[in-house]
Amino acid sequence: MNMNIEAGEEHRWLQRLVGEWRYACEMACEPGQPAQICEGSERVRKLGELWVLCEGEGDMPDGGRAAMLMTLGFDPQRGRFVGSWIGSMMTWMWRYDGQLDAGRRVLTLDTEGPSFTAEGKLANYQDIITLGDDGQRTLTSRVQGEDGEWRPIMSAQYTRIA
Repeated sequence: MNMNIEAGEEHRWLQRLVGEWRYACEMACEPGQPAQICEGSERVRKLGELWVLCEGEGDMPDGGRAAMLMTLGFDPQRGRFVGSWIGSMMTWMWRYDGQLDAGRRVLTLDTEGPSFTAEGKLANYQDIITLGDDGQRTLTSRVQGEDGEWRPIMSAQYTRIA
């Protein structure tokens, strides 16, 4: 393993996330129920030139507070984005494997985790980061149903504050 990797174009793309952010998140609920809205903040910082750490905290739908940590990097040997996500509200560590779209605005991170509908089973998920203009970005999460269709779970709108 080469321990002297220089930051490449993909690493520089991740560095565009560095800063202080506020977010408003809309989460899907049971069919027929209104979406739940949560707010919070996130601080994204560099870990050297190859990684970013996204440290967030915010409201939970039940009124409690949560803390989250996302790590993101790029593995040039595999040509894939890699990372993880953990949250204070669960024990599962989500591991990412992703790619950037041809337009270089959308990073789709594939992961696997506990199914919300079938206890004891795993499901496929995607967290999708879309960079907008003027300090805006979105994070959209979705789950793949047993029928192969992707269903939205939540969407968070981020605004850079510093």
